[in-house]
Amino acid sequence: MGALEGKRWLITGAASGIGRASAMLFAREGASLLLADLAAEAGQAAADEIAATGGRALFTACDVTREEDCARAVGCVAEAFGGLDGLLNCAGIVVRRSVTELEEADWDRVMAVNAKSVYLMSKHAAPAMGPGASIINLGSGWGLVGGPRAAAYCASKGAVVLLTKAMAIDLGPKAIRVNCLCPGDTDTPMLRQEAEQLGVSEAEFLLQSAHRPLGRIGTPEEIARAALFLAGDASSYMTGSILLVDGGGLAGG
Repeated sequence: MGALEGKRWLITGAASGIGRASAMLFAREGASLLLADLAAEAGQAAADEIAATGGRALFTACDVTREEDCARAVGCVAEAFGGLDGLLNCAGIVVRRSVTELEEADWDRVMAVNAKSVYLMSKHAAPAMGPGASIINLGSGWGLVGGPRAAAYCASKGAVVLLTKAMAIDLGPKAIRVNCLCPGDTDTPMLRQEAEQLGVSEAEFLLQSAHRPLGRIGTPEEIARAALFLAGDASSYMTGSILLVDGGGLAGG
């Protein structure tokens, strides 16, 4: 039996990057999955790949900044699998701008996708969960320390960190655990988009991102394994915790 055998999970941002890697791993560990993302073609392809290998996965197109979409996604899990045991909030975007460079619309969009979505999904998921359920929110190393030309992103991920702690306090009496997973630079499409936003070559940007004690950036699969730890019984006494997985990037900070 896998670590998540018989469990039912909803994963946002599941079409690519850490969300997709987590979906693949959770499926191999026995979970039934609802994958939610705006990228319908890639999201459906991820669900089809899981199904082709004997797993259980459905896809729903979902704008995580809209409450009706979040409520519908939770309803889909309950209808398809008979309940909900876990929520992994992976949806996220980045805009590399300082406060003085940032447009108000960009601020609003980053805060909505990265932070408001956690509130909306959790608002509807938690009532559908029973004792022993788990919510994992994807933060960032830059939710713990600041970074250059990333004002909205840092603010949004800092909000996720403290929202996680507040949710853990509120949901603890219901035996629902809430933890925050904070990756360092990870080789995802979003990381590579940052190079374009900053006007530097992708190779140069990835080389700079590898400046940490382990001398490399992470892989989505490595972050997914940390998510699996937070999802399963191995972390049964953890809630309100921040798990930093960054190759030592903040070890001296």
